[in-house]
Amino acid sequence: MKYLKLLATVGVSSLLLSSCVVMSKKKYERLLSDKDSLSTGWNASNVKIESLESELGRLRNDTAFLHQKIAGLNKELGDLRGNYATLRTNSSSEINKLSEDLKRREQRLKEVEDILKKRDEASNALKDRLQKALLGFQDKGLTVEMRDGKVYVSLTDKLLFATGSIIIDERGKQALHELAKVLNTQPEINIAVEGHTDNQRVGNLGQIKDNWDLSVLRATSVVRFLTADQGISPNRVMATGKGEFQPLNNENTAEGRSKNRRIEIVLSPKLDELYKLIN
Repeated sequence: MKYLKLLATVGVSSLLLSSCVVMSKKKYERLLSDKDSLSTGWNASNVKIESLESELGRLRNDTAFLHQKIAGLNKELGDLRGNYATLRTNSSSEINKLSEDLKRREQRLKEVEDILKKRDEASNALKDRLQKALLGFQDKGLTVEMRDGKVYVSLTDKLLFATGSIIIDERGKQALHELAKVLNTQPEINIAVEGHTDNQRVGNLGQIKDNWDLSVLRATSVVRFLTADQGISPNRVMATGKGEFQPLNNENTAEGRSKNRRIEIVLSPKLDELYKLIN
């Protein structure tokens, strides 16, 4: 830069010297003016060059920063792609696993539904047979109905026992005999005998202390008759006493209490296949 300035000065001086003999004052002044104009332009050019050099340095710094940032973003992109690939692989594996598990559950559900359907069909068929076999006792306090896939044969205490007694009378034996004839042809049926009483306190009945005793002893009397007299396998039968705590009628009237005093024989098909599926 200094070299160019010196060259310009020397050039102007040479012109002045070479023409000093014939140069007029006017021409001399014009040359001085041109020199000043060149110096001003030169200075402006220097300022602009310095500004451009400063801008160039800033742009180089920005370029280096952007290269670093791009490198960092490329690394993050690579990591994200790797994570996405891993996630996709894991998700695909998990989806396949869940799909297989769902298929197994659906198959198991279908098997359970099929077994329950067979149970309901068997229970309905049993109910129909019992209704026909016990038709002659249904106006004497015997009912046959189906609840929750089980058949309930309900016999009022008047059909089976004398007041406060645990000994089955002849009418009751006849009804139980007809019931046993059907049950002996269907060994796959489980039998639960439930004794129920009303809420009146038991009077002086010797060994019978309360309604619990009365309900249990009446249930065991029915079980003994079905097994010992009618040949039903004891392995199929269970006796329980419910006392006064599962009434059919909550009205504290003579009629309501009479409905609550009953023996319920609950019949349900064996569900060994279902139990195997559940376990």
